[in-house]
Amino acid sequence: MKPSHFLSVCAWATLACAGPAAAQQTANEDARAERGERRASVDPYIEASQVLMAELSPGDDVVTYTQVAAGVDASLTGRNNGGSVSVRYERNIAYGDDMRDSDTVSGVARGYATVVPRTLTIEGGALAARTRVDGNGGATLNPLVGDDSESRIYSAYAGPNLHTRAGDVEVNANYRIGYTRVEAPDALVLEPGENPVDVFDESLAQSAGFHLGTKPGEPLPIGLGVGGGWVQEDVSNLDQRVRDRFVRGDVQVPVGRSLAVVGGVGYEDVEVSSRDAVRDADGNPVIGDDGRFVTDKSAPREIAYDVSGLIWDVGVMWRPSTRTALEAHVGRRYDSTTYYGTFAWAPNARSNVNVAVYDTVSGFGGLLNSALADLPTEFSAARNALSGDFTGCVGSDEGADCLAGVLGSVRSSVFRSRGIAASYGVRLGRIDTGVGAGYQRRKFIAAPGTVLESANGVVDEAYWVNYYLNARLGRNAGFGANAYASRIDSGFAADGEVLVLGASAAYRRSITDRLSARAAVAIDHLDSEATVEDYTSASALLGLRYDF
Repeated sequence: MKPSHFLSVCAWATLACAGPAAAQQTANEDARAERGERRASVDPYIEASQVLMAELSPGDDVVTYTQVAAGVDASLTGRNNGGSVSVRYERNIAYGDDMRDSDTVSGVARGYATVVPRTLTIEGGALAARTRVDGNGGATLNPLVGDDSESRIYSAYAGPNLHTRAGDVEVNANYRIGYTRVEAPDALVLEPGENPVDVFDESLAQSAGFHLGTKPGEPLPIGLGVGGGWVQEDVSNLDQRVRDRFVRGDVQVPVGRSLAVVGGVGYEDVEVSSRDAVRDADGNPVIGDDGRFVTDKSAPREIAYDVSGLIWDVGVMWRPSTRTALEAHVGRRYDSTTYYGTFAWAPNARSNVNVAVYDTVSGFGGLLNSALADLPTEFSAARNALSGDFTGCVGSDEGADCLAGVLGSVRSSVFRSRGIAASYGVRLGRIDTGVGAGYQRRKFIAAPGTVLESANGVVDEAYWVNYYLNARLGRNAGFGANAYASRIDSGFAADGEVLVLGASAAYRRSITDRLSARAAVAIDHLDSEATVEDYTSASALLGLRYDF
């Protein structure tokens, strides 16, 4: 690759630019647009099943329930528009008093629409998922049906992207607005006298960024750029607010046909603030009907984090071919050393590896909106073979992408999030399979003198791995499997460690062109230091599915 083929350094890693995977996705979309390709598939379905769930430990209860569901999996790839959606509504009808009826909507969507070809697009995404929330605020996907600690997470974002040129100068700009809500039980079931877990309620996150840059050789031997951005997230819990503003300049120096040294310097102002909770006559915080602290709107805003000053980073960009891209940076941000980067490798047309290292300050909603924006626009969603829940992972030609790390905690406090996420996806004939794994460290930020003060400086760590497989067994049969493992080490309690393991498998056989029979099995295990005994259950399903 010639040095002049390098892309300009982006305004800042978390805002105005995309990693190699996203860049490859854009290139794929442009190529399809040039060829005039248009592909569309819409697959609606209904299901009716009977489910048996047996508690293996510590008890031996057995319950059965009827599951009815309707959903659609759709994908569109065209000259000017594209996207994918997988959404499912499920009704579980219980028998007896051991569990309750439940309704669930789960799914994920991501897409774009072109307003001005090759110049202006509108993109968006959405998520609905179930999680299990522990007493330390940690959350894990794949909760058991009827679990008292079940919560629902909803998130969506949208915004325009501008890409154009003014002579030799490449111009990029974007704006994004996103909303996230967590519907948790009115209060997590805690022992008498325990402090309530401040579960995230809702937030509105906005971001905007711009970047002007030239490529090496157009017209100077080096590439130059300037950019800036603004981020704000308003969290309803105690009126928490994250505000980040920055401006910086960048330089890109080619040192070979496929290698360049990059660097940037600028100024950034980051502030986190909140209000206190309403206090009763004894000075205790007041808890609302939803189990969350009641915000004292009359109280002054308290500063929890205020860092401003010089920011900088240096790094390398290595792109030896159209199938390999590496970008790694080290620098100074948030008044400390920062590391971030991406790696994308497609050894062949059937497989893909992606790695991302990140460092950001945000709330739960802002982090989830950003993760949705990083998903590809053409994908197939991985679902639990028995419950039908979205597992947090999607598979695509660009590899596998998983959201499990982002959903690892639903505490409302703002945090600094640092971690790594890696994925591998491969298509082998009629088999699609992939695995995602990662680590995330959240250090919470809270204002002194407020009810959240005890959270300041507390660290949560999460480790996770997800695996999925979909296989077509001839014209009339199919097989699917999922496996997951996650571990949360919470600093909010001495017994804050939670380990969750599980796996599911399903077989589908066509009866007619549209009607098929389904069978599935699953096993789930929860090991929490907060409980006296571990919990293990096994489930089995038999049902019918009709595809329209």
